[in-house]
Amino acid sequence: MKSSLRNTCLLAAFVATGALAANIPAPPSSNGTPVEETIQGQVVHDPYRWLENWDDPKVQAWSDAQNARTRTYLDALPTQEPVKKELTKLITATSPAYYQLSPNGKLVFAMYSDPAVQQPMLVTLDAAADPKSRKVLLDPNKLDAKGHIAIDWFVASHDGSKVAVSLSKNGSEDGTLHVYDVASGKEIDKPIPNVQYPTAGGSLAWAKGDQSFWYTRYPGPKAPEAEQHFHLQAYHHKIGADWQKDPLALGAKDGLERVSEVFLNNNYDRDATLVSVQRGDGGEWAFYVLREGQAPVEVADYPDRIVYATIGPDGAIYAISRKNALNGKIVKLEAPFSKGALAAAKVIVPESDVAIVSGSISFGTEDLSLTSDRLFVRDIVGGPNQVRIFDHNGKPEGKLPLPEIAANSEIQPLADGNVLFDVTTYLRPRYYAQWTPSTGKTEETALKVTSPITFDDVEVVREFATSKDGTKVPLNIIRKKGIKLDGSHPTLLYGYGGYGVNMTPVFAGAMRRLWLDAGGVYVIANIRGGGEYGDKWHREGMLTRKQNVFDDFAAAGEYLISAKYTSHDKLALMGGSNGGLLMGAMLTQHPELARAVISAVGVYDMVRVELDPNGSFNTTEFGTVKKPDEFKALYAYSPYHHVVKGTKYPAVLMLTGATDGRVNPMHSRKFAAALQTANGSQHPILLRTDRKAGHGIGSSLAQRIAEQADELAFLFDQLGMTYPAKEQQASTH
Repeated sequence: MKSSLRNTCLLAAFVATGALAANIPAPPSSNGTPVEETIQGQVVHDPYRWLENWDDPKVQAWSDAQNARTRTYLDALPTQEPVKKELTKLITATSPAYYQLSPNGKLVFAMYSDPAVQQPMLVTLDAAADPKSRKVLLDPNKLDAKGHIAIDWFVASHDGSKVAVSLSKNGSEDGTLHVYDVASGKEIDKPIPNVQYPTAGGSLAWAKGDQSFWYTRYPGPKAPEAEQHFHLQAYHHKIGADWQKDPLALGAKDGLERVSEVFLNNNYDRDATLVSVQRGDGGEWAFYVLREGQAPVEVADYPDRIVYATIGPDGAIYAISRKNALNGKIVKLEAPFSKGALAAAKVIVPESDVAIVSGSISFGTEDLSLTSDRLFVRDIVGGPNQVRIFDHNGKPEGKLPLPEIAANSEIQPLADGNVLFDVTTYLRPRYYAQWTPSTGKTEETALKVTSPITFDDVEVVREFATSKDGTKVPLNIIRKKGIKLDGSHPTLLYGYGGYGVNMTPVFAGAMRRLWLDAGGVYVIANIRGGGEYGDKWHREGMLTRKQNVFDDFAAAGEYLISAKYTSHDKLALMGGSNGGLLMGAMLTQHPELARAVISAVGVYDMVRVELDPNGSFNTTEFGTVKKPDEFKALYAYSPYHHVVKGTKYPAVLMLTGATDGRVNPMHSRKFAAALQTANGSQHPILLRTDRKAGHGIGSSLAQRIAEQADELAFLFDQLGMTYPAKEQQASTH
């Protein structure tokens, strides 16, 4: 039902109190047969084991009832509709964005995100990356108008005549490979299934001549169900051949383990392909060189402590080593390559007091970027990036000009010898600049995002909280200029803290603009477990030291209160995935810290996480119950096992997707059931499940907007906020 402008304004001015929570139905019964088992001498209670089985119609009915209950609450919030309308207005009025630029031959391939449509599409630009030359190559919105088909990744051939694309449905990241002719846009090969899955991703590299490629594939339905998304191996495929007969190029016979993650790369060298193999998610790396018709050569093994490598335009291997260098050093190995040779490669850039970004392979990003005569090294300095420039022998040549608090993820050489790189800050969306080596000058290009969202009235300050053990934890505080520190500001604290992931600056965007306009302060904590200060920062927040992550985040919340930004009743916490685990720990270890918590696609049952489809890949980060010391640590902080009856928990909104292959949605179901049963407060514990979404990757525009509107409306209600803020209402209405 549509509202008049007057009614919308009145609703938007509603002062939320959380009182509506009292009118929502009681949660559906979660009673089932409890399970009790003894692990490493510890009796472990699991009262909601029955909620693990999604194939059980009773579990689906329970989930649907939870969803209906959540919608009863959220849809009744007077701020929900106006917030959703404003988010839609701001997001769709933002200009299209380009990312994952890939120069190939006479073209630059790129992902193109148009806010007017549901899914990003694959486009080509001319050699100068001029947006006026844009041509759409593949539009998933034409494959599914509702936006439930997404591009996982693409790799163009070296000459730019062909492109391989992984497509998946419903946010599953369960990809099928398609090969297209660039000139005609027509598919030129039969689809290859099982090339991508969240457990270990997927990858591809074109061979010399661009008539064949190496790619990764899972065993798929032919394997037992428990093994279908493990045993990732590399195959060699010729265009037009039967993929089921593709020869194995690198696999178990070469030492690849059940939980191997395999990445293929020959961006700079057509004769050889470098294969990076990671032992689980966050584990050690091994590296192999593939050439057509030859057996793979293992140039580095796991103990060698190489965490990233690429073959440069000169045919040499350039690598980031952490052997006796926690912050990383750059080594170089000249061809020909032999077994284990990278362990003794020449150091060309020694370790420094800042950490080199490393081990974060993903499409469109490289930890090291090379041109015909230069090497670009991306550092992380407590959160923001810097980029140092060297020649191929390690001679320093300065830095790329980045703003003080900014992020860079892409550095691409263009055909004319210039270098294209992206820049993002908290207050400005991504733009690309072009650096000219001969002059040292940098100019912004037309590849930039323009937005009606401005932050001229906003500033970003870096402050530090002190953790339980004395460690200083950086806080990036986004606030209105001139705010009074009187403890009155609703404050949203966000954290992740895992896998060495760096919380670099990202554009604050529409959601945070609305949050600030409603009187809020937004804070990102660079807690341990991330890589913001190098490998040491990560290691201090993994395995048996995971508790440090939670202590850092709790200290961040207490700092914001002591510094008079906010109060316990005005503080909200937010995190997703590994950050969802963080939220679970805050709820069970510090239920009094905040008034509201949003936790998305989180991990909560640490005793059974490794039994999930993706769980085995995460033992390198979390540990395993099979080792007594690691089990002790896991059980000590496992949120699901530390829910205490009668505890007055804050308001909680939990979100998950039914097709999530990264974190089993059963974690959210079990944890929600435990919290709802035990809760001693009147604050709602809500579970929201999207049946056509996964971990969030591949979600449509409509899904993303709906989720953000629900999150903001929930926070506004629970923290007693108005939208727009009172001072804005006076001037607007």
